[in-house]
Amino acid sequence: MLVTKHDIKNLDRVYRLNLINSITGVKPGNLIGTESKKGIKNLAIFSSVVHLGSNPAQIGIVIRPQIKNLKDTYSNIISTKYYTINHISESFIKKAHYTSAKFPHDESEFDSLKIEAEKINDFHAPFVKLSQVKIGMKHLKNIDLPNGCIFIIGEIELAYINNDALNKIGQIDLESYEAIGIGGLNSYYKLKHMESFPYVKLNEIPHFDE
Repeated sequence: MLVTKHDIKNLDRVYRLNLINSITGVKPGNLIGTESKKGIKNLAIFSSVVHLGSNPAQIGIVIRPQIKNLKDTYSNIISTKYYTINHISESFIKKAHYTSAKFPHDESEFDSLKIEAEKINDFHAPFVKLSQVKIGMKHLKNIDLPNGCIFIIGEIELAYINNDALNKIGQIDLESYEAIGIGGLNSYYKLKHMESFPYVKLNEIPHFDE
């Protein structure tokens, strides 16, 4: 199947949505936790979390256009400046998926979906207790994207990583706690560690016959 820009524009809406959301391959699956100034905890699934740099330690998230009403995740981040990023494991995929529903503003996804929240070091935003990697973030700035989406940039304030998932050189073994990946909008994949290669130096590249 070959599609051009013109073809993409003329595809059936749902088909185009599924195709373009899955065309980049498997994406990380995370739950973003926030808490409103009124104390209502919010939880939403995202597949757009991206590493930006390690010094300073920054992470970005793409959020959909906020045209009519501000979504709870975005509103809480802007008003409180704090949010959490929580890895999703296979054991709670289904609950995580249903956080994408449009719950009323005064209803917490933690409570409705029976996902236990956790406080760490008096951090303002709630963490997901079952998550094996939890990151506490502080909002730094927004960047408006050409398609109307918003790129949120934040800095890591604290992080919890299960010791069993962390090796001696600081790498996190995603397979060890059955972390999942997301393909498209609603397909979930298991992650399996295949191989680790050394840091690449030009004079150490092996010879490839093909």
